[in-house]
This record gives sequence, C-alpha cells and structure tokens, in this order.
Amino acid sequence: MTVYQIGDLIVYGGNGVCRVEAVGPDKGGRLWYTLLPLYQDCKIITPVDNPKVPTRPALSRRQAEALIDQIPTIQATAYHSKALRELTEYYQAKLKTYDCRILLELTMSIYAKKQTARNGRVGAVDESYLRRAEDLLFTELAAALELDRDQVQPYIAQRMAEKVTS
Repeated sequence: MTVYQIGDLIVYGGNGVCRVEAVGPDKGGRLWYTLLPLYQDCKIITPVDNPKVPTRPALSRRQAEALIDQIPTIQATAYHSKALRELTEYYQAKLKTYDCRILLELTMSIYAKKQTARNGRVGAVDESYLRRAEDLLFTELAAALELDRDQVQPYIAQRMAEKVTS
C-alpha cells in the first residue's frame, strides 16, 4: 500500500486531482488522508486503505506531454449500441478506470461518433459521458501542465500544430 505524503497530487476516483493536505492516524491507529480537490470546493477525509475508491499519483508534466504527443497515433473507434443500458455500461467501465489514456480514447471515440452522425450530434448519454471524461482528463492535464482547465484544449491544439510543422 502506497502512503502519499503531504503536498502530493493524487487522483482520488471520480473526484479527480486532489492535494494531500494531511496524513494522520485516528484514535484507533488507522491512517487517514485529508484531501483537497483542486477543482471542487470541498474537503475529503478518507482512510488511506479505502478499497472502494481507486487512488493513484497524478500525471507529471512529462507524462502529460507524452500522452498528448500520442494523440495522432490513437485510433478512435466510435462505440454504437441501440440499447442505452449497454452504451451506459460501456462508457461507465471506461470512465471508472480513471486512466488518462483510456479517458482520452473515450473522448476521441465520442468525437468520432459526432463526426459520423447525420447532424453532427450524438445522444444525451454520449454527451454526458463526453463531458465527464473531458472533465477528468482535462483537470488532470491542467494540474500536470500548471494551466487553467480552459487552457488545456488550446494547449493540445498548439502542441499538435507544432508536431505537424516540425
């Protein structure tokens, strides 16, 4: 079990990137984290060994840039299902990995689906999961790259343009 240190940036499940504010034992000796989500106005107090919520170190700047550089090689395949339950389960499984590469693939696949749609629009389920995946992905990239969340898409576009011209 990894015990993160005060000041570490971690991904705490669906809450996204959090800064470890405190680590300490309760009266019974069990270790607890106090986490401050970077993009939510709340405080999370959770056991260090919480099996219900996956945690991992947040991406470093180098890892974020390497992920962005992989974008041209990612094959985005739109997922289609006439059954909303199946579509929801598929997207939910991808989302719950909290893995940036998988979140990137998910967003790209929904964008691909939009491009092939007759009117350029997808259903409410697709839109909902696109927003959630983008939020998790872009907030982690923003933290790693020390940008505001709304600067992430322009940063990616600029980096892709630089790759094309170099």
